[in-house]
Amino acid sequence: MGLLALGINHRTAPIELRERIAFDPNSLLDALGQAMNCSSLNELAILSTCNRTELYCSTSRQDSGEVLAWLGEYHRLPLVELSDCAYEYWDDRAVRHILRVASGLDSMVLGEPQILGQLKTAYAQAQQQKTLGPDLSRMFQHAFSVAKQVRTDTEIGSNPVSVAYAAVSLAKRIFSDLHTNTVLLIGAGEMVELVARHFAENGIKHMIVANRTFERARAVAEEFNGQAILLEQLSEHLPRADIIVSCTASSLPILGKGAIEQALKKRKHRPMFLVDIAVPRDIEPQVGDLADAYLYTIDDLQGVIDENMQSRQRAATQAEQIIELRSAEFMDRLKEFAGVDTLKLYRDRVDQLRQAELTKAIAQLNSGGDAEEVLRRFSKNFANKVMHQPSVNLKKASVEGRNDLLAWAKHLFGLD
Repeated sequence: MGLLALGINHRTAPIELRERIAFDPNSLLDALGQAMNCSSLNELAILSTCNRTELYCSTSRQDSGEVLAWLGEYHRLPLVELSDCAYEYWDDRAVRHILRVASGLDSMVLGEPQILGQLKTAYAQAQQQKTLGPDLSRMFQHAFSVAKQVRTDTEIGSNPVSVAYAAVSLAKRIFSDLHTNTVLLIGAGEMVELVARHFAENGIKHMIVANRTFERARAVAEEFNGQAILLEQLSEHLPRADIIVSCTASSLPILGKGAIEQALKKRKHRPMFLVDIAVPRDIEPQVGDLADAYLYTIDDLQGVIDENMQSRQRAATQAEQIIELRSAEFMDRLKEFAGVDTLKLYRDRVDQLRQAELTKAIAQLNSGGDAEEVLRRFSKNFANKVMHQPSVNLKKASVEGRNDLLAWAKHLFGLD
C-alpha cells in the first residue's frame, strides 16, 4: 500500500496546459468513478483549481504509470506532454506535499487561505463518490488539522495577499482613484466575491456582477450595493466597465475580441483594464492586442504578488518546521495503524477458530458427552488450530535459515 500525490501546478505547467487538464466541476464525480477503474487504485481524491490539478491516491503498487496514463487519456492529452510537467510524491513526501498545499505554502500566493476550502471540497466530493478509504481520510483530516495549526501559530495569513488582492492592487496602479470607476465582475463564486470585497474596501462605488444564474449574481451584488445582470446582458453593460474581472467555470471564453472592440468604440477608447483569473480562460487572449485594452491573466499577476510576499517569508519558515514535524508524526501513526490492522485480522482469525471449536464442544455436550472430556478436547483442538499456521511458517523459516524471523518470533511470543 502506498500514498501518492500526482499532478501539475503553476510552477510546472503554463496556463495553456493547466486549463486543458482542469476538471469541470460538473463532471468531477464521474471522473472519480472512472479513475477507480485503474487496477492499482484503492482510494482517490481529485483537487482541481485554477493553479493545480492533483490526484491523491492510495495505491497497491509503487508505480504511477497507470494513473498518469488515465489522466492523459481522460483529458485527451499526449502522455509525453503530460509527463514533461507532472510531478509525483510518494508516502512521506506525499504527506508533506498535501500539508504544504493545505497550509498555502505551495500556492502562487504564499499563505492564501482559499486552497484549504478547495481541499475540503475535494475531500467531500471523494466522500460522496465513495472513493475514500481509511488512508486518504486520515491524510486529509491530518492536513486540515495542520493547516489550522499553521494559521494559529504563525503569521502566514496576516496580510491580505491573494490573487484577488493582486488584481485590485494592479487596478489601483492603472486608475489612480477607484471611487470614480465602474467594475464589472463576471462570475459569482468565492474568488469573485473576494475580489468584490477588496474593491469595496478600496473605494469602488459602482459594481456590476454578471452570472449565468441571476439569483447568485444578485446575492453577491446586494452585499456590495451593486447591480446584478445575466451573462446574456454583458454586451449592453460592457461599455460602462472601466475594470473587468472574470472568473467562471466556463469551458469556453465568455468575452471575445469583437465584443471588447465594440465596447471600446462606445467608450471613445477610454482604456479598459481586464483581469482573467479563470482556468480555462474566460477572455480570449487576442483582446490583449487591442490598443486600449489592458489584459492580464492569472500568470501575469505573479509579479504583483511577489511584491507582497516579504512579510510572509519568516512565517513560511516556521510553517515548514511545523509541517516537517507533523508529517513525521503522521507517518508514525500510519505504521501504528498498520500494526492495529494486522492485530485485528489476527484476533478475528483466532476468534473464528475459537467459535468453530466451541460449536463442536456444545454439540458434544448436548449429545451427552462427558463435560470434562469435552473441555479437555476443546482446549487441545483450539490450541492446535491456533498454533498450526505459525508452526508451519516457523519450520519453513528454520529450513531456509531465516534466523532473523526465528529471533523475532521469540520476541513476538514473549519467549526471550
